[in-house]
Amino acid sequence: MADRTAPNCHLRLEWVYGYRGHQCRNNLYYTAAKEIVYFVAGVGVVYNTREHKQKFYLGHNDDIISLALHPERVLVATGQVGKEPYICVWDSYTVQTVSILKDVHTHGIACLAFDLEGQCLVSVGLDSKNTICVWDWRRGKVLAAAPGHTDRIFDISWDLYQPSKLVSCGVKHIKFWSLCGNALTPKRGVFGKTGDLQTILCLACAKDEVTYSGALNGDIYVWKGINLMRTVQGAHGSGIFSMNACEEGFATGGRDGCVRLWDLNFKPITVIDLRETDQGYKVARGENSRGLSVRSVCWRGDHILVGTQDSEIFEVVVHDRNKPFLIMQGHCEGELWALAVHPTKPLAMTGSDDRSVRIWSLIDHALIARCNMEEPIRCAAVSTDGIHLALGMKDGSFTVLRVRDMTEVVHIKDRKEAIHELKYSPDGAHLAVGSNDNSVDIYGVVQRYKKVGECIGSNSFITHMDWSTDSKYLQTNNGSGRRLFFRMPSGKEVTNREELKLVQWATWTCVLGPEVNGIWPKYSDINDINSVDANFNNQVLVTADDYGLVKLLRYPCVKKGAKFKKYLGHSAHITNVRWSHDYQWVITIGGADHSVFQWKFVPERKSKEALHIAPQETLADSNSEESDSDQSDVPEMDSEIEQETQLTYRRQVYKEDLPQLKEQCKEKHRAAVMKKREKTPGSGVKLHFIHGYRGYDCRSNLFYTQTGEIVYHAAAVGVVYNRQQNTQRFYMGHDDDILCLAIHPLKDYVATGQVGRDSSIHIWDTETLKPMSVLKGFHQLGVCTLDFSADGKRLVSVGLDENHTIVLWDWRKGEKLSAMRGSKDKIFIVKINPYLPDKLITAGVKHMKFWHKAGGGLIGRKGNMGKTETMMCAVYGWSEEMVFSGTCSGDICIWRDMFLMKTVKAHDGPVFSMHALEKGFVTGGKDGIVALWDDTFERCLKTYAIKRSVLAPGSKGLLLEDNPSIRAISLGHGHILVGTKNGEILEVDKSGPITLLVQGHMEGEVWGLATHPHLPLCATVSDDKTLRIWDLSPSHCMLAVRKLRKGGRCCCFSPDGKALAVGLNDGSFLIVNADTLEDLVSFHHRKDIITDIRFSPGAGKYLAVASADTFVDIYNVMSSKRVGVCKGCLNYISHLDWDKRGKLLQVNTGAKEQFFFEAPRGKRQTIPTTEVEKIDWTTWTCVLGTSVEGIWPVISEVTEVTCACLSTDRKVLATGDDLGYIKLFRYPVKGKYAKFKRYVAHSAHVTNVRWTHDDSLLVTVGGGDTCLMIWAHEPEGRREFKQCDSEESDIESEDDGGYDSDVMRENEINYTIKALSTNMRPMTGVKPHLQLKEPSVDERQGVVRGSRPPVSRALPQPEKLQTNNVGKKKRPIEDLVLDLVFGYRGNDCRNNVHYLNEGADIIYHTASIGIVLNLTTSCQSFYVEHSDDILCLTINQHPKFPNVVATGQVGDTGDMSATSPSIHVWDAMTKQTLSVLRCFHAGGVCSVSFSATGKLLLSVGLDPEHTITIWKWQEGAKVASRIGHTQRIFVAEFRPDSDTHFVSVGIKHVRFWTLAGRALLSKKGVLSSIEDARMQTMLSVAFGANNLTFTGTISGDVCVWKEHILVRIVAKAHTGPVFTMYTTLRDGLIVTGGKERPSKEGGALKLWDQELKRCRAFRLETGQIIDCVRSVCRGKGKILVGTRNAEIIEVGEKNAACNILVNGHMDGPIWGLGTHPSRDVFLSAAEDGTVRLWDIPEKKMLNKVNLGHAAHTISYSPEGDMVAIGMKNGEFIILLVASLKIWGKKRDRRSPIQDIRFSPNSRYLAVGSAENAVDFYDLTIGPQLNRINSCRDIPSFVMQMDFSADSSYIQISTGAYKRLVYEVPSGKQVTEQTHIDRITWATWTSVLGDEVVGIWSRNTDKADVTCACVSHSGLNIVTGDDFGMVKLFDFPCPDKFAKHKRFLGHSAHLTNIRFTNGDHFVVSAGGDDRSLFVWRCVHAPH
Repeated sequence: MADRTAPNCHLRLEWVYGYRGHQCRNNLYYTAAKEIVYFVAGVGVVYNTREHKQKFYLGHNDDIISLALHPERVLVATGQVGKEPYICVWDSYTVQTVSILKDVHTHGIACLAFDLEGQCLVSVGLDSKNTICVWDWRRGKVLAAAPGHTDRIFDISWDLYQPSKLVSCGVKHIKFWSLCGNALTPKRGVFGKTGDLQTILCLACAKDEVTYSGALNGDIYVWKGINLMRTVQGAHGSGIFSMNACEEGFATGGRDGCVRLWDLNFKPITVIDLRETDQGYKVARGENSRGLSVRSVCWRGDHILVGTQDSEIFEVVVHDRNKPFLIMQGHCEGELWALAVHPTKPLAMTGSDDRSVRIWSLIDHALIARCNMEEPIRCAAVSTDGIHLALGMKDGSFTVLRVRDMTEVVHIKDRKEAIHELKYSPDGAHLAVGSNDNSVDIYGVVQRYKKVGECIGSNSFITHMDWSTDSKYLQTNNGSGRRLFFRMPSGKEVTNREELKLVQWATWTCVLGPEVNGIWPKYSDINDINSVDANFNNQVLVTADDYGLVKLLRYPCVKKGAKFKKYLGHSAHITNVRWSHDYQWVITIGGADHSVFQWKFVPERKSKEALHIAPQETLADSNSEESDSDQSDVPEMDSEIEQETQLTYRRQVYKEDLPQLKEQCKEKHRAAVMKKREKTPGSGVKLHFIHGYRGYDCRSNLFYTQTGEIVYHAAAVGVVYNRQQNTQRFYMGHDDDILCLAIHPLKDYVATGQVGRDSSIHIWDTETLKPMSVLKGFHQLGVCTLDFSADGKRLVSVGLDENHTIVLWDWRKGEKLSAMRGSKDKIFIVKINPYLPDKLITAGVKHMKFWHKAGGGLIGRKGNMGKTETMMCAVYGWSEEMVFSGTCSGDICIWRDMFLMKTVKAHDGPVFSMHALEKGFVTGGKDGIVALWDDTFERCLKTYAIKRSVLAPGSKGLLLEDNPSIRAISLGHGHILVGTKNGEILEVDKSGPITLLVQGHMEGEVWGLATHPHLPLCATVSDDKTLRIWDLSPSHCMLAVRKLRKGGRCCCFSPDGKALAVGLNDGSFLIVNADTLEDLVSFHHRKDIITDIRFSPGAGKYLAVASADTFVDIYNVMSSKRVGVCKGCLNYISHLDWDKRGKLLQVNTGAKEQFFFEAPRGKRQTIPTTEVEKIDWTTWTCVLGTSVEGIWPVISEVTEVTCACLSTDRKVLATGDDLGYIKLFRYPVKGKYAKFKRYVAHSAHVTNVRWTHDDSLLVTVGGGDTCLMIWAHEPEGRREFKQCDSEESDIESEDDGGYDSDVMRENEINYTIKALSTNMRPMTGVKPHLQLKEPSVDERQGVVRGSRPPVSRALPQPEKLQTNNVGKKKRPIEDLVLDLVFGYRGNDCRNNVHYLNEGADIIYHTASIGIVLNLTTSCQSFYVEHSDDILCLTINQHPKFPNVVATGQVGDTGDMSATSPSIHVWDAMTKQTLSVLRCFHAGGVCSVSFSATGKLLLSVGLDPEHTITIWKWQEGAKVASRIGHTQRIFVAEFRPDSDTHFVSVGIKHVRFWTLAGRALLSKKGVLSSIEDARMQTMLSVAFGANNLTFTGTISGDVCVWKEHILVRIVAKAHTGPVFTMYTTLRDGLIVTGGKERPSKEGGALKLWDQELKRCRAFRLETGQIIDCVRSVCRGKGKILVGTRNAEIIEVGEKNAACNILVNGHMDGPIWGLGTHPSRDVFLSAAEDGTVRLWDIPEKKMLNKVNLGHAAHTISYSPEGDMVAIGMKNGEFIILLVASLKIWGKKRDRRSPIQDIRFSPNSRYLAVGSAENAVDFYDLTIGPQLNRINSCRDIPSFVMQMDFSADSSYIQISTGAYKRLVYEVPSGKQVTEQTHIDRITWATWTSVLGDEVVGIWSRNTDKADVTCACVSHSGLNIVTGDDFGMVKLFDFPCPDKFAKHKRFLGHSAHLTNIRFTNGDHFVVSAGGDDRSLFVWRCVHAPH
């Protein structure tokens, strides 16, 4: 029989010809050892030119396309393409991997760059966003990531002089990035007027923020900062592809084939023109000649390396620069298909689509000849004598050359389609030419290639051909997979296969035929193998396929799916493979990668010697992946292992899915919930004992702890068992089956892994049973094995996903250190090397792998063993390289490093568990024997058989069978601990006796459960075919067991407890003696499972037996006869109950039907529901009926309630369901969705629940988890018992404690981001910069502007603007500096005012700026780095971080781009940014809080999930993140003494969170402890000692919580919502602020003691009817208060004196703004109905007037003695400034007044309104204000108005983007443009008009310029827009898109902007932010 194994010989890569120059750049460098590093295909090459040697890095599995050299020049980083591409960092000296960076990019990695220190690596992806990612590459960790650009990025570089700055460039852009925290923030380079906006191809950074970059047109662009400073024109003739900086200067290489050297200041040094070289490509190729193009340069000392597009590498010595030396070349362009080997010499010939044919010397590794043809070459062949070389072309012709001088012999074209294959016959007489025309032509060589024959008959193109040795036959393969034979030379097809039987083939290159069946996988019909070649001598075959794999197989290989060894290197398809003439080498050629690989063949005898050479590591093994056909030499798979391999643990519904399912069902119960729901029951249960141990599918999961207790797992519970007291304690943190358990080396912590969609691993303390860390996010389906490292710091886990992902964790931090796909086959065990924690092993189905950590990845190699066995267990031995593993056939394999040294037979059947001791080992197997071994497995010292006969008397149960399969072994405390497959835990004494400690059912579901009528006993019956009796008293043991012939599903005690009925799965049932379990009677009347069985009450006269075939049989127990049958059910019977009289049966079926039958005949009865409730039932185990309708959950489509049981006192109903929940309800459970208490311990479905006879215990059994759990019942009275196990009901109550407008607004506000804001006013028409201009008079007459004579006879054009009150010399304004801000964001943000520096300063925010106000000088300083509105602010109270502030802002989606929401952490004094955290909180960040140590920061998002995230803000690292709540969370705060505990509050929500490692665990607040407490909307939180938490509610109450249980309510702490609470750290006093009317007793501000028992109220003297406090902070003797009305007030604690520090408008927008004509004061008018007077030098509000209506516009009279105010309701008022008395008022309009103006001569008042009109009033007539005229025909509403200097004209800008001019006071429109051009205006505030077209920017398609103002000097104009920007332009600015400076700070929508007198200041008014910004003007020097 042919050998089915892989061949023993192997291939070693020896040389690669070629260099990847196409589509790559900057990929060629000198290493420190002066070797050259580059890449080709999927191989990194290190080439030593002096010794002419190559080393290869083979860690990639697809094309490498980018490369970077570490600054120390030894390490190299390479990036590849692919679906999940990764980056490898490797050592160029050893070519071994140092680190793998993965899981971020998709598509490919386009660029890489190391920073100056070499600590960080930046990569750019090929995905649509061109993601940029910064790595800490040694740890494989992402530090920051951001979308790079919408178009391709070509180069990226670190600024070598400023840390954390980068530059990237690409298609039409260059960006300058800064890295802070986890945020990469870009600034686009400004090309300006200096250069054209174009594609930048490469760059280099120099000092002083200078960056040099190479552009597509051949210029060099020089940048300073982000601005283009100058260009070096024509540096190259066309695109500059590469730029390389070194000590001496810069080298650039371009498409023009030149390399230029520049000095450090970029002055040219010299040019090297490679087009002049005599080597290389200078062949003119007709129309597509593109000459030589440089893709990569590297300048190092006096050597320069140059890589070209055409796969050549040149080395140039600088002083001899016209003699470049060609050191490497390869094919280029198109695909490479042709390969032939010389018949007698070590030569290979290749030909490619680049039309060149090349001859390579395999000994010298060099190109020795090349020649260019006219056509692309597709195949080649050398004649048998080696004289002729035939080439088949793409156009259907073929050419024959002489090998020695490449001269043409003949050129023949007989075909139209490409020639794909040609071959000379062995006798040299003929040449067969196969073409894509489906035919083979035969030519006679000696007849000068005359055509002598033709083979027809193929139905597809010819792919392969072979001649027979006697040259009489030819076999062909074609594209449709047919194999044909032809007689030679005639070409007649051979159809009779008999004559072919004896044919010997000269070569075998065909892919079809019996000899090569094995190259194809077993069940596939794909044709992806391109080429094969057989080596007859060594009987091996080499194949090449589309996936870049070279495979070595035995020849012949007859059976499909043969074993192979595989080799990676080529990236995509390999087109051809050939053995060299002497079989020393294999040559392969790559299609797309143009490369030629030469592999050394190492035959068998040599491979033995080569064992000590470390195999070349690759991520995919070079040894074969085993295929599955290979069962012949593998022993039968053990049935147990077979079962285990097939378990997937998939669930229909994971517990993680419940929240979403509940959301979907919300609507359903809105209706139901309105009704009053039943309360939760008063009593609870607590888990007491579990009978069960998971041994049937888990191994090595049983250990001694430090204190001698025993830890293991059952169902979803971690169990700690005390064997002295026979008690158990439980870890209940998991919510589904635990599958594995590992113990920390100190034996105090345990790690457990569970099933789940995103399954988690918990590390918990066996003493406190608290989680230390929870790890999740990497394993799907489940975690199957775990191991701690010897130092206890690391943990390794393996997932159940199809790749069996391995993850290595730093478990305390919760960080993933490395991850990798483990194996396709199931992994059973993983172990970390105790001596080298970077190494580990995995073992499992048919494999053993040895791994070591490399950065973020792991590199694995298969163990070298002859035949692959399945490994079940493994341990490390006494030194780092010794490993021992147990196999499924009972052997122990002994390994050294990765080599199998020997095997020892240890057990009969699989070795399931082994454990290493100090001086030996202990093993356990399926044979039930425990064996002790010496430390080399030389001899077995002792064996213990697990037998009943040696069971010690103290055992807690009985052994079910002798020699049970052993699944876990552990040693300690003088004993051996053994876990068996049958669910028993045994302790073996060294001297022999065995004690049974705990046991449970074996594999198979447990359904039957019955409790004894008067003793503490219960019986269970299971699918494991046993019936068992358990003692429920404290001895907790199994009293009796009996094997049944079939599994059973139900059992029941007779009323006297003497008999026990058992229903079996085959339709029979037995009645047995309850003590001895011996049969009394048995019946077999049914075919289907017996589902329930019940004795009638009283004497137990009748027995009702329900079966799955829809009948209930009633038997008379005494006469043992069937007396009745209940018929009529439509589905299987699920539950049965008798009434007290024994006359009525209640039946439930699987179709949710409820029936009643009369006993004993079984007649069906219909009973109305009202009556059913009156019937007295003996037991209640049914789940249907009105008295239990509340037990069905909202999501009952997904989950069934499987069982129920009513307590004997009829108060509590216990239920079990499919999700493993046990719930307690108050009986009767009427009304839908009743409240309950629920408990998790069972993992999957709970099959039965029963109360004991006295209600003291609840007994439950689980189906899948086979556990019997005993719960202690805690009756109602004992309140102090903590309900830590129970979770509350799911559905919140609908009513949330009332309604409040402020809460409503805060909850529903939609924070738009500035960049997306839209028009504030309802504009219509075409924007000014898009309007077509009317030609002027001159232009109509054909006079070109500017061509008029310089001296015009006409009058000179007047000034546009009257320049009054400015000094003699007019100076333009250069810049604006923010000086003052009036405003505070209090109306929708909270807890955002704090003291700093011991109360000397305060900090708050408005719009997008943080403000620090010094209370003594009233000076403000600003933090202006936020790009959008700040929503929250907090300060770090830890003394190590003084004045550190965190602020969170609004953002768009969380895609990590510049518009994503972010948190800035900054120093309040220096305003320096310490960290920027970009986050995924789409929408914005609404709450931030620092932890006790100040190192962690907590943030909450406005995204729909209201995500909660914890950050290490100094590193910018995200520690943990989790969905917070479905509705808005208002505040989340760390406990002031903790780094791990915090509380979040929000809409009907309070949660208590714990940070464990990287996981966030939370508990809902439990309200049930206080009568009638209901969950209401919580607004604020404060903390007290001893784990007290206070939360303020919407109703004004404060809830007091102890841990997560409500302990009392402080009723009406405030009369309205409690918006804010502050905990003083130094004395624990608590300040609360709320919304209430000021009164004698109460106020909106209160100071409380630590317990919130006594308080003192303060009144805020603000004069408001209702005070609403939004923020409080307590300093030394002072309390700081921020109000809803935008005031910040300081209140003295002793004297209660109030001092208002900050004022602002409380509601916006602020529409009106008027500056005083001669003083630095200004007025503002807003929608809040107030007009306020502000003083700039005094920095404060001087006065405010309440108008009672929203004000819209305001203006001073020219003398400053009167003020006119326009109102929103159409009224206007004139006040006298001195007395603030009303001089006059009038209301002629019904819609808002938009602008109001006094004429410069003070005679007229113009009033513009939204009614498309301007009214004129004559002020000289007096205060009765009669309208004298108005302007009509205005096309839209009025926006701004300006009078002319002589008061006779007015210009009006309107909402239709039109500017109109009218006469005053007649109201006639002026239309003559020349006339308008001559008017001099007194002021200019219009955003429209030719003079200001330039203020409109390109991106105002949705938004507008809203306001403008020209300076008094007439030289500048400032504008405000909908994006919240203030811009400064020159005036006039008639050209579109004029240059300007922009100033940020406001939120969206500026409403108004004005210069103050003398142009000292600009005042801007905000719409959304209700704030006034005062900017100081910086004038240009004289």
